[in-house]
Amino acid sequence: MGQEDARVLMDKTAIRDAATIIVLRDRATRPRVLMGQRGKGAAFMPSKFVFPGGAVDSVDATIPWARPPSEACTSRLALETDTPAAAVLAAATRELWEETGLLLGAPDPRAGTIEAPKGWRGYLATGHLPDGGALEFVFRAITPPGRPRRFDARFLLAEAETLANDPDDFSRAEDELSHLQWVPLDEVRTYDMPFITEVVLAELSARLTGTAHPGVPFFDNSTEISRFRRL
Repeated sequence: MGQEDARVLMDKTAIRDAATIIVLRDRATRPRVLMGQRGKGAAFMPSKFVFPGGAVDSVDATIPWARPPSEACTSRLALETDTPAAAVLAAATRELWEETGLLLGAPDPRAGTIEAPKGWRGYLATGHLPDGGALEFVFRAITPPGRPRRFDARFLLAEAETLANDPDDFSRAEDELSHLQWVPLDEVRTYDMPFITEVVLAELSARLTGTAHPGVPFFDNSTEISRFRRL
């Protein structure tokens, strides 16, 4: 555990880096996204339907790629932060695996030679390494002050067709999210979601229809004054 990780564990209201992954299915017909429900006893967004995701760990940056991310993706992730883009992208891959059992990656013989850090053992045991090229940076938001947990969350988009296993098999998922399911975009707003998730879904819909503005939306609530810009 790094010094930054230890500091955040002591101060739960400190802003911690996080990665969230939106997995999109059936883009050309009836688009669906993968979501699950957080437990009612969770400190952060209890009972809400959310995308898979969680905090970035310092070890995430040490995992090599089967296929590297695009320069466009990493350069935007590097804007206005000191957090390595590689750590954010790898964290999204790890969180997807932990919370859903779905595998985003490609077979690579190096997976069996790595001394797997905590959180990566099950993933690397499959013989895969992360596929950075399958991820697109689409949104960023910092949790406002006054919340029990605060995150600087980067939202990454991946197509279900790039998954290395069955997209309907959640048998390897941990128990952090329940009711894992593929939710049609035309029904998703009937679910109980955090406000920021609704905003991200609106951005995704705009991307799918070709009406999105250039750049990555950034809702910056790092201070009491909320600011919006595009990266």
